[in-house]
Amino acid sequence: MNNNPVGWFEIYVQDMERAKRFYESVFQTKLERLDSPAGMPVELWSFPMMKGQMGASGALVKMADGPSGGNAVLVYFSCADCAVEAARAASAGGQLIREKISIGPYGFIALIRDTEGNMIGLHSMQ
Repeated sequence: MNNNPVGWFEIYVQDMERAKRFYESVFQTKLERLDSPAGMPVELWSFPMMKGQMGASGALVKMADGPSGGNAVLVYFSCADCAVEAARAASAGGQLIREKISIGPYGFIALIRDTEGNMIGLHSMQ
């Protein structure tokens, strides 16, 4: 493998407006509407991506009968201090699952649940 292992992620949602409000509030960013692939009745809103920078981007996805919640995969968002975004999660309608904890030389993590029932991770080095 010559690249970072994650190239894209999708977070499935039932209520797009509610999910957008949550993620835009927690991460203090604006999501961008993506065109749906031809013949696919799906709504996509992507997280900002900076070409040439480390990491991967992804999108919130809403589709008929699309799965949400129940997490088979856990996505970690990079943060300057994951405690900040974890605190925003509760005020944005989400739930704090695990407060910021040390993972030794690898930094810190916190776990939150979004408004759609998806658990996501937050990671920081401080």
